[in-house]
Amino acid sequence: MNRLMKVLGLLSMVTMLLAASMATVLAAENVDWNANVIRATGGGVAPANARNIAQARMMARRAAITDAYRQLAEYVGGVNVDSETTVDMASVQSDVIKTRVQATVRGARIVAERQTSDGGYEVTVEVPMFGVSSLASAVISRPAVVESFPEQTAEVLPSRVEPYSDGGWATPAPSTSKSSSAAPAPDGKAIGKFTGLIVDCRGLGLKPVMSPVIKNAAGKPIYGYKNLDYDKVIEKGMASYARDMSGASRAGSNPLIVRALELENHGGTPVLSVADANRVLIENGATHFLDDTNVVFLR
Repeated sequence: MNRLMKVLGLLSMVTMLLAASMATVLAAENVDWNANVIRATGGGVAPANARNIAQARMMARRAAITDAYRQLAEYVGGVNVDSETTVDMASVQSDVIKTRVQATVRGARIVAERQTSDGGYEVTVEVPMFGVSSLASAVISRPAVVESFPEQTAEVLPSRVEPYSDGGWATPAPSTSKSSSAAPAPDGKAIGKFTGLIVDCRGLGLKPVMSPVIKNAAGKPIYGYKNLDYDKVIEKGMASYARDMSGASRAGSNPLIVRALELENHGGTPVLSVADANRVLIENGATHFLDDTNVVFLR
């Protein structure tokens, strides 16, 4: 009996892991990280016992709405709150979060609907990632205190500067080096009057998350939601994710551009060279682009 219970427990755990993995895959396909919304499209058909065309259309629409909300709940569950926790995992850990997430899904709005050529019906529903009645407000808790951005980590900054291929100024980061990819600030003083930060993670397999962290190569976090005004995080999120510079408008007209050396925590945490991280902190001290969450990750 004990052995049977252990086998059943193991099967249950495997089933839960497979379900969580599938939810994450579905979320990756249905979350728009540029528009910061989660969408789902449900389909419905009228039952054979519908009395007339009008009732058939109404019943098909109702079935489509039910299907859309069911799919939306799956997609929401697979969204990563941080690099190690999905919404489903957070809901399991907290009944309060579970209740909030359920309310967020129920509050999804219909953004499109149509009758199909075969007499069925399609409905698309949507919930915001950030803002009023958003997923962020359901799963991201207000920190007890706002932590200051960390001090710089001691390291000599390089002096070589070359134009960055997509705009701005940067030096290419050698694949075997922890040196800077950003133009250096002389004597630790801000010089750029930068409007935002772009972290180039292309080719590394970056995983979008709602609450990202940026670390330096010494392992010190330099950017996280505890460094920020909570209401601002809920309102607009901590960063946007783009495929190229054309989608990086959040960082403003004069962004500081750095390349990530690598990713940590299952691909969700970009790691900068110590020199680049120092430069980010120096420039933020002058123009506060991190405080304003003007951050973009290229993936």
